[in-house]
Amino acid sequence: MKVVLFAGGMGMRMREFSESVPKPMVPIGSRPIIWHLMKYYAHYGHTEFIVCLGYKGEVIKEYFLNYKEWLSNDFVLSGGGREITMLHTDAQDWKITFVDTGLATNIGQRMVKVKDFLGDDEEFLANYSDGLSSVPLPALIDHAHAHEAIATFLCTRPSQTFHIVGLGEDSHVTGITESSAAGMWVNAGFFVLRREIFDYIGPGEELVYEPFGRLLEARKLVGYKYDGFWAGMDTFKDRQVMDEMNARGEAPWKVWEQDPAAPA
Repeated sequence: MKVVLFAGGMGMRMREFSESVPKPMVPIGSRPIIWHLMKYYAHYGHTEFIVCLGYKGEVIKEYFLNYKEWLSNDFVLSGGGREITMLHTDAQDWKITFVDTGLATNIGQRMVKVKDFLGDDEEFLANYSDGLSSVPLPALIDHAHAHEAIATFLCTRPSQTFHIVGLGEDSHVTGITESSAAGMWVNAGFFVLRREIFDYIGPGEELVYEPFGRLLEARKLVGYKYDGFWAGMDTFKDRQVMDEMNARGEAPWKVWEQDPAAPA
């Protein structure tokens, strides 16, 4: 299946990076988050990508036009440094279509703008490009098929904790307790979509509001619960945590390293 990657957002809460690069290009280790996602999908045999560009889209284009495969693969240097023989490759079989979908376009309309690039495909994958997960992709796809859904998305439990504050009428704090959102399920941004999704999207509409509302009423919207690893990268702190995990060799989203035999 083709994979649509929404890569046009400005990432306003990632100002440390967003002034120079778009959010999907924020690095984790030596590679940007969008690369980690593409490696994830490629591991499961999905190597044709449609990248919806917007803010600083030229940065993403330049990265892949000048792709340095040796950064994340072993190689042999010979000929006095003139010849490089790659021992492993990662992007050789990738096909990437870059589409400028506008600077301020919402997710739903970005998807509409790349509809023609899906060809006659009846089904495709999509991703917000700002989160990573270890979810077994075939299980997510099988779940969508079993429920004959038009739209299926990964549901996960957020890891954030909050301080619940009790306040008296005089504004004095009466108590502080720490609570998590562990009982909640949230949209993790990994989608399995059928072509009929376009029949539910009106002009200017965002994906998860009106269109998903119509699918909900038609009982064609399905969630896949996953208690395993998922992490979103919304803030600089999120990026720092993921970067540190990667540096320690504790990166659950790297399914291609845990089970090198692709596709799974």
